[in-house]
Amino acid sequence: MSNAISQRVADFLKEYEPFNYLSFDDLIKIANTIRVINLEKHKSLFQINDVLHDTFYVVASGVIHLTVISDAEETLLNKCYAGDIFGLRPFFAKNNYQMTAKAREESIVYAIPIATFKPFVAQNSNVLDFLLESFAANTKGNLDNQNNGLISDNVSFSENQSDMLYFQSLAYNKTPLKITSNTMIKDAAQLVTENMLDSVLITENSFPVGIVTDKDFRSKVATGRVAFSNSIDKIMASPVVTVTENISVAEAQLVMLKYGVTHLCVTHDGTDKSDIKGIISEHDLVVAQANNPGVLLKEIKRSQTAKELKLVRDKLADIIQSSLNKNIPLTHINSIAGEITLAIVKRAVEQSILDLGSPPARFAWLSIGSQGRKEQLLLTDQDSILIFEDVSADKYRDVKDYFLKLAKKTTATLEKVGFIPCPQGHMGSNMLWCKSLTDWSKQYNNWMNTPGENSNEISSVFFDYEIAFGEQKIEDAITDVIFKDAKNKVLFYDYLGNDALKKPAPLNFFKKFNLEEDGEFKGKFDIKTRALMPLIDGARLLVMSNNIRGINSTYLRYKQLAMIDPKFSEIYLNCADAFLVLSKFRVLEGLKNDSSGQYINLEELNKVDREKLKNALAPMRELEELIKDKFQLTQFS
Repeated sequence: MSNAISQRVADFLKEYEPFNYLSFDDLIKIANTIRVINLEKHKSLFQINDVLHDTFYVVASGVIHLTVISDAEETLLNKCYAGDIFGLRPFFAKNNYQMTAKAREESIVYAIPIATFKPFVAQNSNVLDFLLESFAANTKGNLDNQNNGLISDNVSFSENQSDMLYFQSLAYNKTPLKITSNTMIKDAAQLVTENMLDSVLITENSFPVGIVTDKDFRSKVATGRVAFSNSIDKIMASPVVTVTENISVAEAQLVMLKYGVTHLCVTHDGTDKSDIKGIISEHDLVVAQANNPGVLLKEIKRSQTAKELKLVRDKLADIIQSSLNKNIPLTHINSIAGEITLAIVKRAVEQSILDLGSPPARFAWLSIGSQGRKEQLLLTDQDSILIFEDVSADKYRDVKDYFLKLAKKTTATLEKVGFIPCPQGHMGSNMLWCKSLTDWSKQYNNWMNTPGENSNEISSVFFDYEIAFGEQKIEDAITDVIFKDAKNKVLFYDYLGNDALKKPAPLNFFKKFNLEEDGEFKGKFDIKTRALMPLIDGARLLVMSNNIRGINSTYLRYKQLAMIDPKFSEIYLNCADAFLVLSKFRVLEGLKNDSSGQYINLEELNKVDREKLKNALAPMRELEELIKDKFQLTQFS
């Protein structure tokens, strides 16, 4: 492993337990022995009863599911995200693996040799304690997790999984009732009743000094223990348990349990010597848990109308906003949002089938473009294709008519949810993009073998896809067509390369932002066309030309390219980081203005953010030179 990559691996590890207990020099030694493994979606790293490996594992990116067999069914035991360790059995046991580790999506895993790591365990009790706790947590049987369950037949989320609580938005009363300590109990009770609240804060110099809840009124006043004529300080609980404004649902639950309280006072800095910002009740936590991603998937599966699906998508927007506020990694947010979005699309197809009756042939509905890459955090347009299995010539017309009707119903449902139709008509409801497997195979072959002949039809978004409903074998067949003789598609890569490089430049000669010169968005920066699309197009071109299949995410594409092409790893890793930064700018813009986030008003950014945005554009010049160097780019330039 090169020094640059070892350094990056060590930088990554130091952010997570138990590696943060080690010195950076030790981490470099460990990084030099690490083996990097790319796992395609659904590929297993090890299975139940496999012989133990001589390594344990750390998730670098993606999601790994740990599953066990219970009552003859595979049951989700745990989910591992970036920084999580798993596969620790070789440290503590001699028998074979007792669970299966499988990639839920395209993932990169670091394999750390146990022989290399054992000396550090012996020297550091914190490392040993962490490994023991992790091993115990990941080996609990299904009886220890009675509340866990599979929510959907194509998406596995644990309802009771604590990390999901960090993706929930927590709404609470931001205008709590406040009184002074000499207020009479009778007057306080009257105020609580009139305002239909269940608590009141007692303040001194605008700071919280006590709290009284409806339970206090019932147990202390209604029973006659304390007279109505007394001041409120006689029944208040003090000091008040205070928390910060950005507290998560999980954290709020833990604080309530720790102190045995039912209400938390939110203050500016989380102390009782700070301005009051609101109050959180147990009821607020119950409401917030309705926005748990696992619960949302259940709601999607039960939904009967587009209106019900829209309610779920609205809750997803809250989860995305809350996650960004808590600085949850964008790759993690994309993963959660991508699964929920695909589940919405799937349910929209199912609702169409319920209306039309059983399909006359097997088929696959593929989400393409940003949905296919699981990068659609905002309510932008919908892109899709429909592929049905080959049928006899005499049945073809009737079969296609059915699927066109199904696609039109589905796209209409998704439009009601909030996904506007693709302006270019790239949807399964368009007769051009609803056809048999053979016809689709011919379509892809034509695009790749003669890319310039029907340039009005070809769009690179057709090469980013993810199955939302139907037969996996149909999607696999299309993938086989695309990657057959991939290295010999010189003309196709020429076309894609020129397409990637012809996007308008983000900066001018003087390193100033190029802004829109006229129209509705005059004076704004087009972050999608000028910044994100060149990175997306470049990643697609490079993974296809390197015959890398099964990785749709732009970020993961660059991470994988860095592994297989170490000579240019620095460029790829810079592009991966830049993509996340630029994506976050777009999402924040879209959420702020309830828009697609495509056009950013730079005047609304502070100096630091403007510089951060400009720095994220720097890798694009190196990427452009790399593409020019690797591909001919003569035919279509």
